[in-house]
Amino acid sequence: MKRMARVAILLSLVEKLENNGSWCGETHIQKATYFLQQMLESDLGHDFILYKHGPYSFDLSEELGSLRADNLLKVVPQNPYGPRMLPGRAWADLKETFPKTINRYAEKIAFLGHWLGNKNVAELEKLATALYVTKELQVEERQRAEKIHALKSHVSLEEAQTTLIELDRQMDAARGLLAAA
Repeated sequence: MKRMARVAILLSLVEKLENNGSWCGETHIQKATYFLQQMLESDLGHDFILYKHGPYSFDLSEELGSLRADNLLKVVPQNPYGPRMLPGRAWADLKETFPKTINRYAEKIAFLGHWLGNKNVAELEKLATALYVTKELQVEERQRAEKIHALKSHVSLEEAQTTLIELDRQMDAARGLLAAA
């Protein structure tokens, strides 16, 4: 997939997150993109590693900087908190250029916007780490909570178990969405 088509999908995701109440900071965009790639099998070409606050992509971070420079993404300061990132002035033109691409991913993006839009950074960290443990480390089901706690000691075993219940429910819904496509 070409860069600008991937950008159209990414900005559509940002717009949907914002429409569903997301803060839309970089962490929100990072985690939602991770879910789009890993859980909803949409290869946007970003490599993720497990980092301080869960899965993180350095190349996605660079891409977000490029999008700001191209007026596709704007940064809105929110003192005393970190900035929000929202689609910029050039987004309207990009929407008109890639309507089929955006439409092809619309259901997946709507699913993520609805599910993740109101999550805070701590919730996103737990969910994304749970997905990382499940999909990328392929930890056995009964050992996933312990692995999350081992990787993120500030996440209790009980929190990890609760997070895994939510993740598993959403993964089931995602499998249904993928099967219908």
